[in-house]
Amino acid sequence: MNILLVDDDKVDVMAVKRSFRELRIANPVIEARNGIEALEYLRGQNGREKIPSPCLVLLDLNMPRMGGIEFLEELRRDAALRGTLVFVMTTSAAEDDRTRAYQKNVAGYVLKHRPGQSFLEAISMLEHYWRVIEFPA
Repeated sequence: MNILLVDDDKVDVMAVKRSFRELRIANPVIEARNGIEALEYLRGQNGREKIPSPCLVLLDLNMPRMGGIEFLEELRRDAALRGTLVFVMTTSAAEDDRTRAYQKNVAGYVLKHRPGQSFLEAISMLEHYWRVIEFPA
């Protein structure tokens, strides 16, 4: 399982990676700073190596250039990518953001309110999730 971490906050990226190390998760993590970069990785465009399937996306909502909701809209419009598994990890507790994300078929919405412990708990839950479900080839 390849993981695409889409987040422009370096501190949050480091916290997620630290959680992976603490939980001894060795899955490849590819970083993108916004939705545009993430789509380039998923499509193998603009000199970025295409991420092989299966792929799980950890997505922040508030980013420059292309935010999380815009990314989800583009992802779901793309026939080759619309089935990509996405979990939102964001500081936004806004009901509108949560509703819009779930309308774009995200698998879950996790708040980053306590970076250290909440990342560890979230990553632990995600690891369990991808270990017990079957992904399409």
